[in-house]
Amino acid sequence: MLRNLIAYLDSVKLRDPAPRSRAEILLYPGVWSLAFHRVAHRLYLARLFFLARAVNHFSRFLTGNDIHPGARIGKRFFIDHGFTVIGETAEIGDDVTLYQNVTLGGTDPANGIAGKRHPTLENGVIVGSGAQVLGPVRVGARARVGANAVVTKDVKEGATMVGIPAKPMLVDVTAYRREFLPYGTPCSDCFDPDKQKLEMLQCEVEQLQKRLAELLAERGRAPDDDLPDGDRPLFKERGRA
Repeated sequence: MLRNLIAYLDSVKLRDPAPRSRAEILLYPGVWSLAFHRVAHRLYLARLFFLARAVNHFSRFLTGNDIHPGARIGKRFFIDHGFTVIGETAEIGDDVTLYQNVTLGGTDPANGIAGKRHPTLENGVIVGSGAQVLGPVRVGARARVGANAVVTKDVKEGATMVGIPAKPMLVDVTAYRREFLPYGTPCSDCFDPDKQKLEMLQCEVEQLQKRLAELLAERGRAPDDDLPDGDRPLFKERGRA
């Protein structure tokens, strides 16, 4: 048991460089939340539902995290900070990391798998702060859910999801092969897909304006001679006139 505890504390240290010792990690509310949940889950499996709920509420009072006793959680699970909600039928694999204010919430079981209302997170998933994963969706292994994203559909293995509703980012494959991505949010030269499309459209418009100016110049006329009055300021602003 002591060996397993040390291995768990070391896994937390790999994901959070702030603590200076293993003893400091023992003060983390996420660590205590998991410990209380292990007890509550055993009581739940023994059909001692009231006692399981009592442990759950005591844990929530102390740590701020609300993990339903029925949730199935794998090895080396870590909640960084707190105020996280995990529903009854949620399933969490090994080495999963959740940041603060994450919700693994449920939906009407009539809209999904019977009896399964909450998400399934496979091994190595990272969910950023404020993110919401709703319904009986499956988040593939090593996937990342960015801060404040709302996931309502299945996520492919290794994908990085951002936005409302969450969409996959155009991230280089090496970005998610790294061992850990804090907050599940790339902070390098990665952009939102919709923003990229707008920037590409803007570039195309500028190229067309430049080509139009060149054609008008070849005909010996000023670029804005045949333009409506409303379009002339646009050409002047972009240096075409």
